[in-house]
Amino acid sequence: MARVKGAVTTRKRRKKILKAAKGYWGAKSKHFKMAKQAVMKSGNYAFAGRKMKKRDFRRLWITRISAGCKANGMNYSTFMCGLKKSGIELNRKMLSDLAYSDTVAFADLCAKAKAAL
Repeated sequence: MARVKGAVTTRKRRKKILKAAKGYWGAKSKHFKMAKQAVMKSGNYAFAGRKMKKRDFRRLWITRISAGCKANGMNYSTFMCGLKKSGIELNRKMLSDLAYSDTVAFADLCAKAKAAL
């Protein structure tokens, strides 16, 4: 039986890493060793970024809701408490969209939240 050499597999692995590192600055896109380190690091950043994206959007939604509440004479926490007591179950994403685009509907929600308190 013939001896199996690893050149094809090695070349395939290296080409995959260098393709992922395409566009990186300097030797990080040309040299395999540096490209491998850069791709691993960027993978870690991408993993963390996917988690941070969710936090950042929730923070943005809360900020928009808070601004809409202040315009209607309430603060965020009393607004959310009033909504919960009145039985209105809208998530923060939809509430922020209302506060941002449809201020009349959001003002109506603020009035219902005030009435429930």
